[in-house]
Amino acid sequence: VKPADLELSKRGLGENINLRIMQLPVVYQKAKEQICKIWTTLQPLVVHVGLAPSATALIILEQCGKNKGYQERDACGFHPEGACCVLDGPEKIESAINMKALWKNISVEGIDIILSRDAGRYICDYTYYTSLYYGNGRAAFIHVPPLSESVTAEFLGKALQTIILAMLEQCGEQRETDHTGGK
Repeated sequence: VKPADLELSKRGLGENINLRIMQLPVVYQKAKEQICKIWTTLQPLVVHVGLAPSATALIILEQCGKNKGYQERDACGFHPEGACCVLDGPEKIESAINMKALWKNISVEGIDIILSRDAGRYICDYTYYTSLYYGNGRAAFIHVPPLSESVTAEFLGKALQTIILAMLEQCGEQRETDHTGGK
């Protein structure tokens, strides 16, 4: 996703929006530490972008994050304590952004956008739930396809810009925005 991040950075989100792009490690604990730091220092709207588990040319809008079921080991060979994001946290947390409304009202020429309620119980879902938990629902997650001949960095950057601007419009947000991407 890194070239698309650079493309989004070049495009920006408008004059009144401070876009910050960060890459999170594929390590549960380190990713959680960075997310906690974001929420304690910035109080933003965080839009996570992760690589979709399949090579299908789809953009997937994730509505909620799940707390439990994290059995798969991260890049360092660990999984979270109790196989969950937050001990005693709610089973799932919904984004304050209505992804269904966003999905119905947005289109990006050249790629299908679908809605999902399961971000996959790995680093993507883990970071999303953690961000929703610490940010009181002020987070979003977008799964994107890998880059290819038809899905270029420029194309994906433009698609992300369109989707994130629609999210900001939906929540009337004109403050600081963070965009975090995983490997």
